[in-house]
Amino acid sequence: MNTPTERDHIGIFGKMNSGKSSLMNLLTQQETSIVDATPGTTADTRVAVQEIHGLGPVKLYDTAGLDEASVLGGKKRKKVLDRLDESDLALLLIDPGGKSFRPEEEIVRRVRERGTALLTVYNLFRPSDRGRIPAVEAAVPELKFFPRISLRADDPAERSALLGFILEHFRSPRRPVPLLPPVRRDGYYILVIPMDAETPAGRFLRPQAMVEEHITRNWGYPVSFRLDLSRGRSREASEREGEKARFLALAEGLPRRPELIVTDSQALDLLAGWCPNDIPLTTFSIVMINYQSRGRLGLFARGAKVLKTLRAGDRVLIAEACNHSRIGEDIGTVQLPRLFGERFPGVRIEHSFGREFADPGELRNYRLVIHCGGCMISPQLMLARVRELEALGVPATNYGLALAWFRGKEVLEKVLAPWGVREEGDD
Repeated sequence: MNTPTERDHIGIFGKMNSGKSSLMNLLTQQETSIVDATPGTTADTRVAVQEIHGLGPVKLYDTAGLDEASVLGGKKRKKVLDRLDESDLALLLIDPGGKSFRPEEEIVRRVRERGTALLTVYNLFRPSDRGRIPAVEAAVPELKFFPRISLRADDPAERSALLGFILEHFRSPRRPVPLLPPVRRDGYYILVIPMDAETPAGRFLRPQAMVEEHITRNWGYPVSFRLDLSRGRSREASEREGEKARFLALAEGLPRRPELIVTDSQALDLLAGWCPNDIPLTTFSIVMINYQSRGRLGLFARGAKVLKTLRAGDRVLIAEACNHSRIGEDIGTVQLPRLFGERFPGVRIEHSFGREFADPGELRNYRLVIHCGGCMISPQLMLARVRELEALGVPATNYGLALAWFRGKEVLEKVLAPWGVREEGDD
């Protein structure tokens, strides 16, 4: 399984009929978006991927007008703001001939709150529009903080100037974050993969495949171990000990001591007790949340401390970024709720599935958010969620960290140790 190409996300934002689709077509050099004078032509976000010389691979968003009224317009508006939150760069397209600039004010305010890069593009529909720009900047004084360019978005000759403007003023926030701690050449790495009822036939899950590929690419030896969870948790001592012995035969029988064991989080109850003390241990979920959040594992470790402060009546949101078929001992819908019920009676467990995150008005009411590894969304979207939770003051932790916390302080310290993060959450 190939690791997806890392792309900068560039969103085009503005009011209806400001020329956003024309700007999208100017960048892509093709009719990616429908251009029409009818207000609200862009019914939903249009997406294009391409390579921009000097910038690299990018994903472009042509969004609906932020000023559209009606119920449908309200739904579009939420999607526009979601795209704005996950953009690395926002291109704010402004028609200087407009009368009200409240949507532009909102975009500027939001990007300043979140630290998103923003470039202003004035679309000159009429010869007199250039002279109207000072009035726009008087109406929205914050625009003075951002670089600007004036052009005709429907003129192909303007593309070179636009690209030069973007390259001059935008610096990609992407920084490489290794999937794992440094892989030792010719070192052995054990991947504990239960292959339960939710495991698809014919392939590994994405985190498992990514870890296997990363170790191999870095000249290590990934060794997959299929764990029988039912035997490992059996009431029959002979079955439990037999499964443990099978694992230890592998861990202790390799030519060299394993450098790291990465386990499915749902098997942590077994591996925490079986893993020899001198072999580092972590989980696929922890691997992914660190990678997807661009190294912010310490933030999720700090969130785990909130678990011990929960009281009856507190609301906890379990957030999963995909909509897979949930059967068997699913972590989000079965294992974590069961552990909460046993340890924290009266705490309310709620769920959020898929790409759509909870509304900020609802998020602020949660005492804690427990997020999956985020392997099915982009790092940009994961970071957008992190920024939103930080802005609201809502702590967050992760599936693997939460399961480790329930197993005890030593287990949580052990799964964090490979990353150099302490249990207290200090980086």
